[in-house]
Amino acid sequence: MLCCVNPDCQKPLNSDKNNYCHSCEAELIPLVGGRYRPTRVLSDEGGFGRTYLAEDVHKLNECCVVKQFAPKVQGTGPLTKAVELFKQEASRLQQLAEHPQIPTLLAYFEQNNYLFLVQEFIDGQNLLKEWEMRGSYNEREIRELLLDLLPVLKFIHVRGVIHRDIKPQNIIRRQSDRRLVLIDFGASKQLTVTVQTKIGTVIGSHGYTALEQMQDGKAYPASDLFSLGATCFHLLTGVRPSQLWIQQGYGWVASWQQYLNSPGKDGGSLSVELGEVLDKLLQLDIQKRYQSTDEVIADLTSQLPPLSSIPPTLLTPTFTATSANTKLALPKPNNKLKTQLILGTSLLVLGLGGGVWYFQTRPNAISEFSEPISQPVTSQKNVLESSYLTKSLKGHSSDVNSVAFSPDGKILGSASDDKTIKLWNLATKEEIRTLEGHSNWIWTIAFSPDSKILASGGADKTIKLWNVETGKLIRTLKGHTDGVTSVAFSPDSKILASGSASKDRKIKLWDLETGKLIRTLEGHTNGVQSVVFSPDGKTLASGSWDKTIKLWNLKTGNLIRTLNGNGGSVLSVAFAPDGKTLASGNNDKTIKLWNLETGKLIHTLKGHNDKVNSVVFLPSTTLNNLTLISGSSDKTIKMWNPLTGEKIRTLETGSGYIYAVAISPDGQTIAGGGSGENILKIWQVTH
Repeated sequence: MLCCVNPDCQKPLNSDKNNYCHSCEAELIPLVGGRYRPTRVLSDEGGFGRTYLAEDVHKLNECCVVKQFAPKVQGTGPLTKAVELFKQEASRLQQLAEHPQIPTLLAYFEQNNYLFLVQEFIDGQNLLKEWEMRGSYNEREIRELLLDLLPVLKFIHVRGVIHRDIKPQNIIRRQSDRRLVLIDFGASKQLTVTVQTKIGTVIGSHGYTALEQMQDGKAYPASDLFSLGATCFHLLTGVRPSQLWIQQGYGWVASWQQYLNSPGKDGGSLSVELGEVLDKLLQLDIQKRYQSTDEVIADLTSQLPPLSSIPPTLLTPTFTATSANTKLALPKPNNKLKTQLILGTSLLVLGLGGGVWYFQTRPNAISEFSEPISQPVTSQKNVLESSYLTKSLKGHSSDVNSVAFSPDGKILGSASDDKTIKLWNLATKEEIRTLEGHSNWIWTIAFSPDSKILASGGADKTIKLWNVETGKLIRTLKGHTDGVTSVAFSPDSKILASGSASKDRKIKLWDLETGKLIRTLEGHTNGVQSVVFSPDGKTLASGSWDKTIKLWNLKTGNLIRTLNGNGGSVLSVAFAPDGKTLASGNNDKTIKLWNLETGKLIHTLKGHNDKVNSVVFLPSTTLNNLTLISGSSDKTIKMWNPLTGEKIRTLETGSGYIYAVAISPDGQTIAGGGSGENILKIWQVTH
């Protein structure tokens, strides 16, 4: 189904076959912003805009949220002002989305006189629906809620942002990790209020909104704290503040505790200490209310007995950089800790939402570090005793889909939806040059073994070969009938392999010296997402959306065998350095390890909460030192011992899906490309 994006349409849902809306007769927009397909209305702002569930057709129809703002203003002046305010709000949301409990801002744009924000879709239930299904919360659950949300509010308040509309509907419990995510910062509402001339229009919800916000529209950090208190009251007592507000205005606030055990309600008893905290949150007089989240946290943690299991929040040690070159304090490991990260003094480069980047040290992550590794590893100083420096490499204006290191380890390449490739000097952390020539999104890049040529492929169905030293285009290879999803050089630099999307489904082998097609490999029944050469250059592996991996003899072009048993589409394949093991990343959230001599499955690695977009092995000369790296749409990078199938470490990247990972030849630098602010991040470990 397809949604009409006319905000006044009464019945916006349409058949895919319709060109015009069956209800309002407006022309339907199949792809908003050229890539987002609206499928369902999530909420309505009364004609001023709507929020839609949508599919990102560029990312295998991943779910996302499209927020529409339709300013009803007369004349170009107010409209220009509305657009300016919209961009300011989008920029603010982009900064806030750096927090892992705030949805990532994916895009913002203007189309057909409408303004659009695209945000990450949070898979989970809001607390109102959760309350309706399970009943009222107990004291412990209210305390856990406060300890999980207060750090999020602190994060936005120190950046000068007031949410203005905190209520159960705007808090989602994320299904993957049970964390609470704060949504709907009301950009469209704030803009609507700003550009409308109606007096007395207030952002907020009756019963949850503080008195000062209702009276004159002014909101402060303490205003959000009132709303948080009202939310806790609702979840604790089962009584909706909005209903009480209709009946008695703010009269209920002074005697809120009478509703704990009122007839017909299932509210429970409450300790004196938590009652005092809620009392202070719900003060009508802003001067008597808590003024900051730190004050609330202090009372929760000092006056109340400790919880045996506090949820993993930003109260735990957190990387809180506000600029580049900020140190990360991590807890000291126990003496059982061993690590197989082989990072030494290394860099971690992430194509993620940037600005303030959070690396969270969660209790479950610490326990993972404490598990002994059964295989011997290279002796390294404990990484947890290190300090961490970060620096943003800014340049791309859209998603980073592919990253690659030159084999000499001097250059990092990144390719983006903005139709550009950027080359970065790893020594100076500066951009060397931008390569332009593709007419559509660029999905894949790879360096030749001698570091002199860069190959790129993308949605324009072409492959381009670039001179790395000069940045000049050498030639363009044409032949695929759909977008080029993956390119790879043979170890001897004589052959380039390319895979293509679902309308083509073919692999092509090209002679690099002449640019001519050597042969086409056919056999996959859906798009080929990943191609890679074996270390000896004799075999090519291909992973496909048809849920299979195929191994090809490069000399003859014949199919050696097909590896079946992947639970979902194969998004990435990688050879281990010895050429005897293959790893595959899949959209069923798993990684599979295959014995290439027998074709049998060795391990299935589980731990990601979303599809695994990229896998790569750390370079190693011995079997015992093997480490596998995976990047996922769950916003994490995970490190694995492929011999035992054990997860070594999880890197919480904070925001932004990870679409690609790459490792430098010396194994000391990891690069990742993804969504979010689309700024490459460098993580340097120093001892």
